[in-house]
Amino acid sequence: VQLQASGGGLVQAGESLRLSCAASGTIFSIVVMGWYRQAPGKQRELVARISSGGTTTYADSVKGRFTISRDNTKNTAYLQMNSLKPEDTAVYYCNLVRRQGSYWGQGTLVTVSS
Repeated sequence: VQLQASGGGLVQAGESLRLSCAASGTIFSIVVMGWYRQAPGKQRELVARISSGGTTTYADSVKGRFTISRDNTKNTAYLQMNSLKPEDTAVYYCNLVRRQGSYWGQGTLVTVSS
């Protein structure tokens, strides 16, 4: 399984970004996809998760601002991030979970300036 995350960058507070995570080497439609983030000096934390059936879970800190989605025809998961805040600054990692195990992408840096 390989995961390729992209879409990070430098934005100002209040702006938006969309992260993408392209997966290969697995049957994408049956896996759980998630986005995690790790800020400097902090532990990695769950941002959002989407099940194979489309059920979503969000961290309280991003509810109402972030939206996770998936396109099974493109083997890709997305994280739409709106109303970004400086505290959203972190390296964002995509995660894929299937029966055989859990896999991580390489991370993409999101920096939000105030």
